[in-house]
Amino acid sequence: MTTKMNSTFVIFLITLLSFSQEKFTLSGTVTDFKNNETLAGVHIYVQDLKIGTYTEKYGFYSLALPAGKHQLRIKNLGYKEVEKTIFLEENTKENLSLDQSSEELQEVVIKEGRYKTNLQSPEMSVNRLSVSSIKKMPVVFGEVDVLKSILSLPGVTSAGDGASGFNVRGGSADQNLILLDDAPLFNSSHVFGFFSVFNPDVVKDLKLYKGGIPARYGGAVSSVLDIYQKDGNSKEFHLNGGIGLITSRLLAEGPIVKNKGSFLIAGRASYAHLFLKLSKDQKDNAAYFYDLNAKLSYELNENNSLFLSGYFGRDVFKLNEIFMNTYGNLMLNLRWNHLYSDKLSANLSLIYSDYYYGLDLNFVGFKWNSGIKNYTVKYDFENFISDKFKLNYGLNGIYYEFNPGIIEALRDKYTINPKRLDKKYALSMSPYIGAESQLSENITVSGGVRFSMFYRLGASTINLYENNSPVVFNSDMQIYEKGTPIGTSYYKNNKTIEQYNNFEPRFSVSFQLNEAAAIKTSYNRMVQYLQLISNTSSPTPLDVWMPSDNYIKPQIADQVALGYFRNFNDGAYSLETEIYYKKVKNRLDYIDGADLIANDAIEQVVLNGRMRACGLEVMFRKNEGKFNGWISYTLSKSEQQTPGRTAEETGINNGQWYSSAYDKRHNLAITTAYNLSEKWSFGANFALQSGQPVTYPNGQYQYLGITVPSYGLRNENRLPAYHHLDVSATLTPTKTKKAKWSSEWVFSIYNLYNRQNAASINFRQNADSGYNEAVKTSIFGIVPAISYNFKY
Repeated sequence: MTTKMNSTFVIFLITLLSFSQEKFTLSGTVTDFKNNETLAGVHIYVQDLKIGTYTEKYGFYSLALPAGKHQLRIKNLGYKEVEKTIFLEENTKENLSLDQSSEELQEVVIKEGRYKTNLQSPEMSVNRLSVSSIKKMPVVFGEVDVLKSILSLPGVTSAGDGASGFNVRGGSADQNLILLDDAPLFNSSHVFGFFSVFNPDVVKDLKLYKGGIPARYGGAVSSVLDIYQKDGNSKEFHLNGGIGLITSRLLAEGPIVKNKGSFLIAGRASYAHLFLKLSKDQKDNAAYFYDLNAKLSYELNENNSLFLSGYFGRDVFKLNEIFMNTYGNLMLNLRWNHLYSDKLSANLSLIYSDYYYGLDLNFVGFKWNSGIKNYTVKYDFENFISDKFKLNYGLNGIYYEFNPGIIEALRDKYTINPKRLDKKYALSMSPYIGAESQLSENITVSGGVRFSMFYRLGASTINLYENNSPVVFNSDMQIYEKGTPIGTSYYKNNKTIEQYNNFEPRFSVSFQLNEAAAIKTSYNRMVQYLQLISNTSSPTPLDVWMPSDNYIKPQIADQVALGYFRNFNDGAYSLETEIYYKKVKNRLDYIDGADLIANDAIEQVVLNGRMRACGLEVMFRKNEGKFNGWISYTLSKSEQQTPGRTAEETGINNGQWYSSAYDKRHNLAITTAYNLSEKWSFGANFALQSGQPVTYPNGQYQYLGITVPSYGLRNENRLPAYHHLDVSATLTPTKTKKAKWSSEWVFSIYNLYNRQNAASINFRQNADSGYNEAVKTSIFGIVPAISYNFKY
C-alpha cells in the first residue's frame, strides 16, 4: 500500500513539475543573409515540441519555450531550409538569417527548401508569389510584370490584352485594395494597362488575399494585394537593372551605416516613343512612362528603426498638337518600428498618397485636372501572447480629398468659362482586433473584427430631389431619366453630410486531418466606401472615384469559403481546392445613356443593385525538381441584379439577374519552369479564359435618314474565348567565383501561335457593300522580345 502511495506521489510530482516548468521567450528578426532584408512569413518550427510560429510582415517572431536544448527548423519560400540548435536558459533574442549558399552560414544545417502548402495555418484564399518565380514568367515585350503574374492564380482574371487592373472572384477592378508599403494606389497601370506600376527589382514580398481577409485590412470588397518594397542592402553596395525593347531600369542600394542603415533608389522608363519621332508624320506623338522608387532605412537601436519610402510615377500620352494626357501616382510613407518587449512589436506609419489625372485638349482649347489625395495614420501591433496564441490590433485613420475635375482655358485667347466640379471630402476611422489560436494539435482558428466609421464631409453643396430620388422612371417610355433638383443644401467645412458605421467580422479555421491533409473554412465581411465611376470593364485614367454619401451607399460584401488542402510526397506536390460564395449589396449600375464624364451630379445616372459570385478553384503544384510549376483552374459565375424600386419600374434587364462584366465561366492557367543547366532555363505560360460578357445590337431602325442600332439585354452576349501561349529562355553566362558582375539574357515570345484575341467587336455598315459587318479589334499578335539583365 505504501509503495503504491509513493509511486502515485512521484507521478503527481513529475506531472506538477512538467506543468509548472518555467518558460522563456525566444524572439528576434529573420533576415536575408546577404542584404539584411527582413523576411515575412518565415516558418520557425520547434521539432521536439511540435510547435511553431511565423514572422510577421516586418520579420519579427516570438516563441515561449521551456528551458533546455531545442532544435529549430527555419524555412521560407525561395530560401534554403535551415536547422539550428539553441540552448534556452533565459529570455533570449536570436536573430536568424536565411540564404541560398551553405558556406556562408555557421553552426547550422542547410537542406533543400521546397514550397509546401501550410496545413496548420487557418489562412486560406491567399496566394504568395516569390519575386524569383515572377521573373521566370514570360510576358509581353519581355517586361517582367507583377500584376500580370497574379493572373496565373486561380480566381484571378483580366479584361484582356492591354487592359488595366485585375478581377478577383467575379469582382470589378475597383473592388481590389492595392497597397505599396501600406499606401493605397488608385491606378496600378502604366500606358493604359500594358505595364504595371511595380518595378520587379524593388518588390520584396507580394501577397494576394481573395478571402479570409485579416481584420487589419479594409476598404475593398473583393481582394487585397499587399506589396512591400525592399529596405535596401545594409551590408554592401549593389547595382542591378535591365535593358529591354520597350523599357530599361536601374536600381542602386547600399549601406548608409554598415549593418544599421541603408538606401535604395530605382528608376524605370520606357522609350518606345522615340522610334515614333523617326517618322515625319509621328514626330510630335508620344506614349511613355517613367517611375521612381526610393527607400531609406535606419536602425536607431535594437528596439527602434525608421523607414522612409516613396514612389513617383507618370504616364504621358501625346497626339500631335491635338491633346496630351498626363497621369500618375505619388506615395510617401514614414514608418517607425518599435519593439516594446520580446512579445510585442508595433509599427506607426504616416502615409501620403496622391493620384493625379490631367488632360489638355488643344483642339477645343481647355484642360482638365482631377485626382484624389489620401492622408493616412496607421498604428499596428503584433502581440505574441504565447506559442499558441497571438493577437494583432490597431487603428487606421484616413482623410480623403477628392477633386472630380477642374476645367480651365489652356491660354488667354480661348474664351472658356472655368468650371470646377465640387471637391469632396471624407474621413474614415477603423479600429480592429484579430487573434490566432492553436486550440489543439489539429485545430487552429483565426478571427477578428473591424469597426469602420466613415464620414462624408463638407464643404459641399448637395442636390435635393423630390421623394429623395435623383433618378426617376418614365413609365410612358419605360426608361430611367435624370431627376430634377428641387433645391440644394450647403454643408460647411468638416460638417458631416452622411455617416456610416459597420462591423466587419472575420473568421477562419483549419482542421488538420493528418500530416498531409487539412480542411479549412472562412467567412469575412468587407465594406467599401469608395466607388469607381466608370462604365468600362477595365479602369481608365479618366475614371473618377466617389465617396459614399446620402445617395451613393457603401458596398457590403459577405463571403464564405471551404477548402481541401493536401501535400503529396512530403511536399514535392501540393493540391489546393476551394469553393466560395460571395454576395455584395449596393453595387452601382448605370442607367442607359449615362453621362459620366465631368458630371457633378453622378447620383442622377446610377442605381443601387447587388451582385453575387460563386466558384470552384483548383491549384496543383509541382514544387521541386528541374521541372516545376503549377496548374490552376477556376469554374465560376458572377451576376448582377438591379431591380426596380417600385412595382412599375423595370430595373436593369427587367430586374433579372444578368452576367456581370467580369463573369468568366472558365479560367485555366498553366505556368511551368525548367532548369536545363546552370546556363539555360526555360519558362512557359498558357492562359485560357471564357469570353467577356458584352452587349451586341440586335437590330436597327431609321430615324431622319440615320441608321440607329438597337440593343438587347445587357451583357447577354460574349466575346470569343481568350487564350495565348507564351515561352521564354534565359541564358546565364558562366562567371568566375571572384567576379562581381553577373548577367543574363532573356528571350521571350508572347502569344506564340499569334492568336488574335478580341479586345472588342464593333458593328458598322460596309461602305462598299452596304451590308452590316462585325469588326474585331485585337491588341497583340505574336510579340518576340529580348532583354538583358545585370547585377553588380
